[in-house]
Amino acid sequence: MRDPRVADMARVLVDYSTRIKKGDRVLISAAGFEAAPLVKELYALCLQRGAEYVEYSFNHPEIDRQFYNLASKKQLAVFPQHKLDFYKTLTAYIGISAGENSMVNATSNQQSMVAYQKLTRPLVDQRVKHTKWVVTRYPTNGAAQEAKMSLEEYEDYLFSACNVDWAAESRKMEALKKLMDTTDRVRLVGPDTDLRFSIKGLNSIKCDGRFNIPDGEVFTAPVKDSVQGHITYNCPTIYQGKEFNNIRLEFKDGRIVKADAGAMSAALNKILDTDDGSRYVGEFAVGVNPNIRTPMRNILFDEKIFGSIHFTPGQAYDEADNGNRSAVHWDMVRLMQDGEIWFDDRLIQKKGRFVLPALEALNPEK
Repeated sequence: MRDPRVADMARVLVDYSTRIKKGDRVLISAAGFEAAPLVKELYALCLQRGAEYVEYSFNHPEIDRQFYNLASKKQLAVFPQHKLDFYKTLTAYIGISAGENSMVNATSNQQSMVAYQKLTRPLVDQRVKHTKWVVTRYPTNGAAQEAKMSLEEYEDYLFSACNVDWAAESRKMEALKKLMDTTDRVRLVGPDTDLRFSIKGLNSIKCDGRFNIPDGEVFTAPVKDSVQGHITYNCPTIYQGKEFNNIRLEFKDGRIVKADAGAMSAALNKILDTDDGSRYVGEFAVGVNPNIRTPMRNILFDEKIFGSIHFTPGQAYDEADNGNRSAVHWDMVRLMQDGEIWFDDRLIQKKGRFVLPALEALNPEK
């Protein structure tokens, strides 16, 4: 039976996020065959909106895993120029992940994965800088299991997080953006967390459904060498196919000088030693999606949890560029239900809810 929420989601992606119009050239790229119902809705809708060319593609993580484990150095060094040439013809890109197993690359060759990510960075740059793009997730049994939900519960959760009035949410976020634009000093306080840094002079960006679905955050970046103190992340995070819990980072003059994750500490530090920039932070963000409340072990959702922040080792975004460069961009999330956020000595959020009057409209109903 056709789920009307899939069609609703397609309209969000086509009409709001990418604003498909007559003459557009669109790629719909799905990782996982389970996304076929959404791909079908998107394909039809793009044609109906007048796109002059629409292509769809599927890839599968289990096949990608073979590449990382079996490819020789020579094979890993072959740049897919044909893909870049095709990407240069696109005006819009819609990416969908529908993986059944987020741990599929847990034992893959990590050096090969990092090397290929670096090699193919121009594909990402072309898509991000030169197309109207959006990425999303499609519900699968595997994702539901990781979120500790039934498939039906997970579908309800995903669609409620995605199919919202993003124009209205954008208006609510404007007050937080304006406050961040004029803030110098930020302090995050909570159990085993006391972190201080500056965001002075750096742009803040509303993430209001244009590039990610679900969305719901306002982000900037810390002044690169301003970060002092320590933070303990209380949300699970999956990176390069491995799950990390209770990551604790200590900072001095912006640099991570100590990193601990229990039994995963060696793996954590190996990633943070990828390059010079991976021990500095490229993003600070406040999550505000009113319908995302609990971790799902999926960063596209978890970084938007209402009452959360993420503080991200690695590459800065062009829109809020603090100068940090890295092959790593690792969104690590801390839920602030047991903490406080301070801007220039003003308490703006306590126990995961905004207390500053100008921001109270962002608070969802309890």
